[in-house]
Amino acid sequence: MVFALAMLGLTGCQSGPTGELATVEVAQGSSENISSLTAVISRNPNDPEAYNVRGSAYGRGGKYRDALKDFNKAIELNPNFYQAYANRALIERFLGDQEAALSDYNRAIQINPNYDAAYIGRGNLYRKMGRTQQAFNDFQKAIQLDTTDPRAYHNRGLIYQAQGQHAFAIEDFSTAISLAPDSAEPYNGRGLSYLAMNDEDNAFADFNMAIKLNGRVAESWANQALIYERRGDKARAAKSYAHALQLDPNYTPAKEGLARTRG
Repeated sequence: MVFALAMLGLTGCQSGPTGELATVEVAQGSSENISSLTAVISRNPNDPEAYNVRGSAYGRGGKYRDALKDFNKAIELNPNFYQAYANRALIERFLGDQEAALSDYNRAIQINPNYDAAYIGRGNLYRKMGRTQQAFNDFQKAIQLDTTDPRAYHNRGLIYQAQGQHAFAIEDFSTAISLAPDSAEPYNGRGLSYLAMNDEDNAFADFNMAIKLNGRVAESWANQALIYERRGDKARAAKSYAHALQLDPNYTPAKEGLARTRG
């Protein structure tokens, strides 16, 4: 499963990280909020936390270059600001500089070996780089640190799922759901593992819940359609596949599913 850039989350303060599964308030990246944060910096030009907070707001608003500048400044003012390193790493990931991101995650962990957000961020980077075992180890470490960030469980669940260990995957997705009950992604993940175990009823319930939580995700509709198709209801399957294609015209499972069920 793919995390949309719209789900980008950053650590705005030192008290606790948010993550890629966290619901981000778009208003935090609004021009009004940026202006107020800029005023704070004008009054406190040597406060690294002020730059970190504004950088987080820029990141939430999709202004990644501006965010990068602010995190650079925060680190310049405080070379041990481990949250700013992790925040900068996330921006570097979205800008495509994976090596720089890895270096920053490593630095954040070096400064604070108990910083769960850095392990989760680095683990997700490793997973997307195909370094699955290292990714698993990082998610495992965050969980051992008693993280309450659902990404650790969700992403470890994705690894279990890819390895065919669906019982473990379901357990992790369920934990992610308990930590982020309004997020559609872990419902889709758990539903796919239920389906792999031929538990259609629970899979269908999870896919429907994913749609209820966020009806704008093509994967959820295609997953729902797959259950209809398996049950022989081609008309409803075709309708859901078609809806998935309206949301994402390039979503291959929906294209293939509609071709199978149309007419």
